[in-house]
Amino acid sequence: MRYDAELIRKQFPSMARVINGFPAAYLDCPGGTQVPQRVADKVLDFLIWHNANIHGAFATSVESDAMLVDARKAFADLFGCSSEEVSFGANATTINFNLAHAIARDLKPGDEILITDIDHEGNRGPWEILEERGIIIRNVKVDLENCVIDMADFAGKLNERTRVAAFNYASNGVGTISDVKKMVAMAHEVGALTMVDAVNYVLHGPVDVKDIDTDFLMCSSYKLFGPHIGILYAKKDKMEALRTIKVKEQENWASLKFETGTLNHEGIAGAAEAVEFIASIGETCAEDFTNKLVGLTGRRRNVVAGMLALEAYEQPLTVYLIDELEKIPGVKVYGPPKGHPRTSTISFTLQNRSPREVAEYLASKGLFVWDGDFFASKLIFVLGLRESGGLVRIGLAPYNTKEEIERALAAIQEFAKVI
Repeated sequence: MRYDAELIRKQFPSMARVINGFPAAYLDCPGGTQVPQRVADKVLDFLIWHNANIHGAFATSVESDAMLVDARKAFADLFGCSSEEVSFGANATTINFNLAHAIARDLKPGDEILITDIDHEGNRGPWEILEERGIIIRNVKVDLENCVIDMADFAGKLNERTRVAAFNYASNGVGTISDVKKMVAMAHEVGALTMVDAVNYVLHGPVDVKDIDTDFLMCSSYKLFGPHIGILYAKKDKMEALRTIKVKEQENWASLKFETGTLNHEGIAGAAEAVEFIASIGETCAEDFTNKLVGLTGRRRNVVAGMLALEAYEQPLTVYLIDELEKIPGVKVYGPPKGHPRTSTISFTLQNRSPREVAEYLASKGLFVWDGDFFASKLIFVLGLRESGGLVRIGLAPYNTKEEIERALAAIQEFAKVI
C-alpha cells in the first residue's frame, strides 16, 4: 500500500512532544485527533488575512463568504451530498439539541422517539429532554455479550408512533460499527426520521449519506484532524420543512436556516482544510482502491480513497492490539466479536486496577489514553462498570505506529504485575 505513516507523522507538529523523557503517543483518537500543520496554518491565515463577518462589500467579507461556500463544498464531498445540505455549528451535541427542538415543534404528546443504550449522550440527551413535552422516549437494548445493538429490540420498538430514530454509526465506547443502512430503512418503513451520529465513525471509513439514506447525520471536525466545530448533513427537503430555532430575519432556506448568529469562521476554514488533508492522502493512495472508487471523480474520489487508506492502515494494528491485550492476565476487552465491523477504538478493564489508575500509569510514560465513560454513560451503566470507573480506552489514528502500540502493551503488562 502506498500509505506512508512516517510521512503522515511529519505533518503533525505535536508528534515532537516529549513527556517524562518519553515521546508522546497520542492513543486518544476517539476524544479528538491531533492537527496537521496545514490545518493550523489555514486557521491562522483566515484570522490574519480574511477575518470579517459575511455579506459585506469589502474584501475580507467577500473572502469570508467565499470561504463558507468552499467549506460547504468540501464537506459535501466528505458526505457525498449537495453543498446545500451542509450546515455548521458549535459542536455535534449542540447541533443535535437544536435539531431535536426544531423537530419537536411539530410533535405532540404521545409521539415516540427511539434512542439506543450504546449511544453517546450527544445522541441521547437532546432527545430525552423532549420528555418534558410529553414525548415518549424508548431505549433500544444492547447485546451485552457482544456489545452490539439488539436489532430484534430495535425492530420491536419501532411502530407507527415513532417519529425519530437516533443511533450511532460507531460506538465511541467500544468501537462497534452498526448496520446504519438497515436501521435507517427500518425506521423509514414506519415513517420515522433518522439521525445518525457519525462523530466516531467519520475518520474510520467513507461516508455516503445517499447510500445509507439517512435524513440527518452529524460529525465533529476535531475527530478528523480539524478544529472544534460540528457539522450537520440534512436532506434538503427535510431541512426545508423544518421549523428551525432562529431569529425572524435569518435566512429561511437550507442550509443557512439552521445556523444561528455568526459562525466560527476560522474553525470552519480549518475544518475544510482537514478534508483537503484527507483528500491529499487519497490522491496518493487512490491506485490501491480503484475497484472501490468506480464512478467517483474529483475531490470526492480522493476523500473516499483517503478514508479507505487510513482504515486499511489502522485495521491490522487494531487486530494486533486486541489480540495482544487479551494475552495479558487480568485484562478484559469489551467490544464486538471478531469479524464484526469495528473502528480502532479498543476498550478494556484490568483486574484489581481502576481505569483511572491504568490511565495515570500510562500517562507517566507518555502514553495518552482515556478512562471513564466517555459520555457513553448508558452503555457503561448497562455493562455494570459505572461503580468501578468505566473503561480504559485506546483509540488509534493514522499517525500511530506499531512501536507505540508495543510501548502501550508493555506498560499495561508491567502495571498488571505491580502489587
